[in-house]
Amino acid sequence: MRILVVDDDPPSVKMISFLLREEGYTVLTASNGPDALDIVEREAPDLVILDVMMPHMDGLEVCRRIRRTMQVPILILSAKGETADRVIGLDVGADDYLSKPFDPTELLARVRAVLRRAEAFGFSDSEAGFLTVGSFRLDPVGNKVFMPSGKVAELTPIEFRLLHYLVRNAGRILSHDQVLDNVWGYDYDGYANQIAVYMRRLRNKLETDPNNPTYLLTVRGLGYKFDAEAS
Repeated sequence: MRILVVDDDPPSVKMISFLLREEGYTVLTASNGPDALDIVEREAPDLVILDVMMPHMDGLEVCRRIRRTMQVPILILSAKGETADRVIGLDVGADDYLSKPFDPTELLARVRAVLRRAEAFGFSDSEAGFLTVGSFRLDPVGNKVFMPSGKVAELTPIEFRLLHYLVRNAGRILSHDQVLDNVWGYDYDGYANQIAVYMRRLRNKLETDPNNPTYLLTVRGLGYKFDAEAS
């Protein structure tokens, strides 16, 4: 697999590239946003590791521009590690967000998890990629959901993966650990609360009354489930 590392700090690029090559990945590098966009278009890497703090065009803008045309997995690196910063990174289309400084073993674990999720959720542009449950129809190529009302909601990659996992298991109660493992790919401090955050965001986009959800249910003390019967 080919991984593009984008960072304007040469020591960081050298360290991350070394770690990845030791694991058997082919590494491409870029020191700025425009070069990164050019490489993504020409080389079609399997994953982009993207630093946020870069001059002229920061990593968030690079992420936005990549997302306009393709669904290549993106792992954002940033010295800003607050929950709000992670949410912003995920909202612009990143698949994961890792705060600096980080442990090399965690970076590699995140890389494996993102690639594993990309493979699990890797659909073709064909009709066969759509998932229909009840009156909901999920489009994994466009990260969209067609709702019973006829409206179409556009989701971020994280929102889509969470909804897709719930819909695939419609009627089943899914624990926090199951959701973390299948949507985020690992058990990571802070993400248990993030599940609730993203459930609320999905309800705001999909439910008629987000405060009294019909489809996306919390089962107190147990986890979450998607109620297909309601549709």
